[in-house]
Amino acid sequence: MARSISEIQARMIESVSANQILSGQLTSTSKTSITRLFTFIVATAIWMLEVFFDQHKKEVDEKLANQKSGTLPWYRTMALRFQYGFDLVKDEDYFDNKDKDGNEIEITKIEASKIVKYAAVNETTESSRVIIKIAGEDSSGVLAPISDEQSEGFEAYINKIKVAGVKVTVLNYKADLLSLVIRIKRNAMILNEKGMKEGKFPVNIAIEEFMKELPFDGDLRLSALVDKLQSVEGVLDATIVGARSAGIDPVTGKYGEERDFFISKIPFSGYFKITDFENITYDVV
Repeated sequence: MARSISEIQARMIESVSANQILSGQLTSTSKTSITRLFTFIVATAIWMLEVFFDQHKKEVDEKLANQKSGTLPWYRTMALRFQYGFDLVKDEDYFDNKDKDGNEIEITKIEASKIVKYAAVNETTESSRVIIKIAGEDSSGVLAPISDEQSEGFEAYINKIKVAGVKVTVLNYKADLLSLVIRIKRNAMILNEKGMKEGKFPVNIAIEEFMKELPFDGDLRLSALVDKLQSVEGVLDATIVGARSAGIDPVTGKYGEERDFFISKIPFSGYFKITDFENITYDVV
């Protein structure tokens, strides 16, 4: 891990002080002395180099993890590489991106075929099964399941590239529904009784931003949502009175019963959708 500039400079100054020739010549402790300025410049250069080394190591480690067949990161990488409407090169796990005449297909068409925009992979210990959660995007860029036909093609692709003997389940469901009951202590000079400011609802906007910032298949922490709400101009305090969610029932294909949750929740589908903003009240205390 890269050392800080001050740590590197301190080591350099210690070395100068320990040198019999330099110790009696370069004694100034001023930050603007020639010695201090030179050591700061050299320390900054060394620090940048160490940062580059750290980043290089991180990138190499990620590539090795993603390229190692059969690992969970590898399954996620392969899910995101899926190209709908294309076929795999024979006996390989990558797609044939050439037309019938052997010419490279346009990059725009290749990118458009990559319909899986989000993926998360987990493993169930009780049945040694790999669970792949996926989602695409609708025309407005909002997370949404891919179509049934696309999902069928994705599952066929996974079955071709997966490690022999490994059971894989693909989850391509609509977003889990999220219902929130929130009480806001407002500054009456900024937000009116409906939470409006200049024709907009800043709290609603903050909640939508928070949902977009959540990582796919990430843990929704209610405390983090409160922090987000308290950063909104005009909000003096915020309390989440209740939180409920409902996911798709794999058997019926319909939403199940809404259930309360506390502290945090990981969505079954990998992502949430706010049902409405009707249960937000704005108080002046």
